[in-house]
Amino acid sequence: MSSLPLHRQFPSNFVWGVATSSFQIEGAAHEDGKGESIWDRFCQQPGAIADASNGDVACDHFHRLEEDLDLIASLGVNAYRFSIAWPRVQPLGYGEFNPKGLDFYERLVDGLKARGIQAWATLNHWDLPQGLQDRGGWNDRDTVHRFVDYARHVQARLGDRLDGITTHNEPWVVATLGHDQGIFAPGIKSRRIAAQVSHHLLLSHGLALQALRADGAKSQLGIVLNLASCVPATAMPADIAAAKLADSRGRRWYADPLFKGAYPEDVLAELGADAPVVQPGDMAHIAQPMDYLGVNYYTRSVVSASGEEWNAKGRGLPVSDMDWEIYPQGLTDLLVLLKQDYAQLPPVYVTENGGAFKDDAVVLGRVQDDDRTDYLRTHIAAVASALQQGVPMAGYMVWSLMDNFEWASGYLKRFGIVHVDYGTQSRTPKASAEWYRNFLEAWRA
Repeated sequence: MSSLPLHRQFPSNFVWGVATSSFQIEGAAHEDGKGESIWDRFCQQPGAIADASNGDVACDHFHRLEEDLDLIASLGVNAYRFSIAWPRVQPLGYGEFNPKGLDFYERLVDGLKARGIQAWATLNHWDLPQGLQDRGGWNDRDTVHRFVDYARHVQARLGDRLDGITTHNEPWVVATLGHDQGIFAPGIKSRRIAAQVSHHLLLSHGLALQALRADGAKSQLGIVLNLASCVPATAMPADIAAAKLADSRGRRWYADPLFKGAYPEDVLAELGADAPVVQPGDMAHIAQPMDYLGVNYYTRSVVSASGEEWNAKGRGLPVSDMDWEIYPQGLTDLLVLLKQDYAQLPPVYVTENGGAFKDDAVVLGRVQDDDRTDYLRTHIAAVASALQQGVPMAGYMVWSLMDNFEWASGYLKRFGIVHVDYGTQSRTPKASAEWYRNFLEAWRA
């Protein structure tokens, strides 16, 4: 461990940011020619969203862009990670593009540049156009090519000002929660379809990188994976084997094709007839060199052979409002493991990290979220530890800039370092935002 103060443990070119996604904050669901997304449709299903809410208004970011850009600048960050809503740019996901949709993102990117903030755009943060879903969505190989067209269109308009372009955010979530468990959009429950979807997401990533580079990409290009360190619940051989398989399913299923050009054999064997159809040349396309890897980390995964859920709360361990164990060491362990496993590991950014806590009360203009401040401090220290162990860490971004629509949890869970009153849309930076600003000031000094 370094004896230096935490802010001194990061190089002067380190990237510090906050992150959001389009569906969670933008609202304006039916304005300026925006098409319907699979999340717009999913929110209409009775029981799909915990509080029966939707993203029609969310944080009204679409109408409050300038105010929110000033808010981002006030935090002292040097980067902002956001996502582009595909149906805002191309309503059906095929056919006509909507220039008004890209006008909004142009104002966003230019506003960031004017404030000296890097712009990191994600092309797919889950809100696939419903028009494509009606044709089979990510289970249909044609969607791969529609995604490449969309990526090229965005780059042609914005690429000269984007510091980073991410193809997909958390393909595991799209495949597993959206197509296997069915608890996220589009609400499908099929292990076979989920496996095929995961392959098409990875293939579209690789083909998009090739196309963007052929078009003269100026941005750093990469993908964002949600990863956890998998540990066995006990030292029993069965638990150790179960943890190894869980790591293969969650981390290696996505990272191995990207860095080694092959799916892990143990998962292929487990899938059997449900394994994805892989055409000749697919794996070489997927394994394109990347300029960076984004890692989203929230908690570790403790695995037992019995399949019994590890109940951190029941064991008296600290948990967030999502009942996820708060375990910063797991972030260091994960980052070190990535370096050990992948010789070609590019610069790594923690693209999401944060905690949901019950802090919906603003008292005398303040939200005293000490638990979130502690979460951020300990996880930033975990990144510093990985850096000291030789992991090529390049940046860290807090999830999230502001409280927002938390997918199937609706507005019941708050991840923001800025409080949002959904009735008035007023923003109140929390104590954690103040801590982050002060930390960045000290780092800059």
